Amino acid sequence: MVCDYFGKCGSCTLYALDYEAQCTYKKKLITSLFESLHVNTFNFFPSPSSHYRSRAEFRIWHSDTSLSYAMGSMDKKGAICIERCPKVNERIDTLMPKLIKSIEADALLRERLFAVEFLSSSKHLLVTLIYHKPLNEEWEQKAQALEKEFTIFIIGRSRGVKKVICQDFVEESLMIEEKTYRYDIMEGGFSQPNRTMNERMISWVLSHTNTCEDLLELYCGYGNFTIPLSQKFNKVLATEISKTSIASALKNCELNDVSNITFVRLSAEELTCALKKERAFNRLLGIDLDAYRFSHVFVDPPRSGMDEQSLTFISQFENIIYISCNPHTLKRDLEILTCNYTIEHFALFDQFPNTEHIESGVILKRK
Repeated sequence: MVCDYFGKCGSCTLYALDYEAQCTYKKKLITSLFESLHVNTFNFFPSPSSHYRSRAEFRIWHSDTSLSYAMGSMDKKGAICIERCPKVNERIDTLMPKLIKSIEADALLRERLFAVEFLSSSKHLLVTLIYHKPLNEEWEQKAQALEKEFTIFIIGRSRGVKKVICQDFVEESLMIEEKTYRYDIMEGGFSQPNRTMNERMISWVLSHTNTCEDLLELYCGYGNFTIPLSQKFNKVLATEISKTSIASALKNCELNDVSNITFVRLSAEELTCALKKERAFNRLLGIDLDAYRFSHVFVDPPRSGMDEQSLTFISQFENIIYISCNPHTLKRDLEILTCNYTIEHFALFDQFPNTEHIESGVILKRK
């Protein structure tokens, strides 16, 4: 990948290495980090080295009546203005300079614009304009014109307000093991930013999962892993604390004609209490937890990893599938889990080329 802002923008910290050298660096880092856990072999899945991001956010820099996209500087002492970003996919990359010029030319659209977020799929492109001012009817009319000009969807956000011009989601399709899965991905919810790596992660998990009894999934989001995995299990119980994600997951089940998944808006801690029968939850009314025979638990936690209570909770299951976006908290958690589990499979997914970020997948089986 070639970028005019290498060494200035703080986003790409491995810019001095070519992509092959970056992959070697990350493999060595993981080998060293997990040496004490005897992770001697693992799968490594490289990414396209440019135009891989389908989700991106940029600050907006104002200079008189002109606008620029902005990123944090490498020295962390301010921002650097940019025109393009070769990490974003072709659809976003093509739109960025045209969109900023159209907004810049209209005083109402550019006034107090703070940030722009892009969410792209194989079919749609949704742009969220974030303001430090109220959004009125005149702004909505201007936003409608922008939608038509660029054939995109636009959402306006200001404090406590969300203005949806046409729709607030994009339709995505993933090809997993020669089968197409359809998703509606909502604006504002978490989604995997690297489409290619997302397909490879899901495929990797499926390839190492035999047809089994029931699956419990924590942090399920919009059903990204849940829906393809459901074909391997009799029943699936999936939990998520975000109302937006649960609504999206239910819609995605309909899109894929999947009927063996039950989604529940509970945290891992609340589910632990429910399974131990320590507390009853109205959100579980009509769900017979005793009817489940969980052979696997799937977790995809935030960067902070699993808390102690959640680690204790998942340790009651025969098989654990752990997707991690932070190798350091993953190592910390595995040091606890491997007291009773064996690491059966380990993989690295290079979600973010040119950065230090590493996504990992681990499958554990009780000793």
